[in-house]
Parts: sequence; structure tokens; C-alpha cells
Amino acid sequence: MSVQAFSYDSDLIGGSLQVRESRIVADLLLQNVSSEQWYEAIQQENRLQKRTPASAKRVAQALRKRLERLDAAFWRAIRDGDNELATQLVFCSALERNLLLVEFIETVVRDAFVTRAGVLEPYHWSDFLDERTHRDPAINSWTESSRKKMAQVVYRMLAEVGLLESTRSMRLQNLRIRPEVRALLDDSYRQRIKACLEVSSAAAQ
Repeated sequence: MSVQAFSYDSDLIGGSLQVRESRIVADLLLQNVSSEQWYEAIQQENRLQKRTPASAKRVAQALRKRLERLDAAFWRAIRDGDNELATQLVFCSALERNLLLVEFIETVVRDAFVTRAGVLEPYHWSDFLDERTHRDPAINSWTESSRKKMAQVVYRMLAEVGLLESTRSMRLQNLRIRPEVRALLDDSYRQRIKACLEVSSAAAQ
């Protein structure tokens, strides 16, 4: 029996958190809509408010693949919660979908907090990818534009959730995790995801 080669199945080029759109997708998942109802909501009614049906389909599919890795309790909190709560939980869905993002936070971002570097640098993502090629040689074939797009999305996500002050300053800041988020992650045994959200407290450990 052949051993399956390890591969980072990443969707980071698909866009950042998109909390407003994620609320809509979460609502459709909670309604357990049929494929016909999904098509009607996304492409005919254009609930995501995208310029073209193709764009709406692509974004909705990407967000669905992230959110489907979480449980209905997460979907409800994303749909019904305030913006801060929804943002933190949508970030959890992005982490669930992207092992690369998890490992970047576990290594580069954590190190930056521990050493009190204060900021992330644009080259950190590129260096991180180069280092990950030993796990997934396919990274070597990724185009420079793809790598740059991924970096933009990763840094935007970190800014949206509050680990970065902004994508302009790239200044690291502490993230106060909502108790509701902690409870959902604990109840579903997602300790690795929780540790990613707690990365800003790494320096205190």
C-alpha cells in the first residue's frame, strides 16, 4: 500500500475572513438548504452582493468549505453574534481549513510575541513557506504571485481578528478572546485552534 504524500490543502488565495458573507453562509447551513435553494440564494438572489454570479459562487463555496468544518453551535454564533464574536469564530473556521495558517501562527507569530519583536515583517510569510517545503515539496512550484496573494490574505486575517493593529503598521497586539469562543472551542476539543487565538499571551508563559 502506497503512503499518501503530505500536502497542504490551502484555500488562502480564496480571500480573507469575509465576516458579513460568512454570516449569510452560516444561515444557509443552519437551514440545511438543498442544492437548488443554495443556487437560488447565492447566484440568483445574490445574497452575498457580488458583482457576478461566478464570483458569488466562488466566494460562497470557499466560505462553505471553511464553515462546514465547524459545528452548528459555531454557525449560530456567527450568524447571531456581534461583530467581534462573529469575527473570532470565522477566524476559527479559516484556521480549521488552513493548516498552513495554523503553523504560521504556531511558529512565526508566536516567536514574534515571545521575543517581543513588536511587528511582523512582509518577508516572514515567504521565509515560512520556504521552510515548509520540506513537508510539502509542491510549495516550490507555487508562483510568486500566489505566494504574495497568500501573504496579503494572511496578514489581512490577522488584522481583522485583531492580532495585528493594521496591515500597514504590521504591529502585533494582544487579542482578548471572547468567553463564548473559548467555550465553543473547549466543548469541541479544538485546543490547537484555541492555542492559536491565545498566541498573544505566549510571552507571558
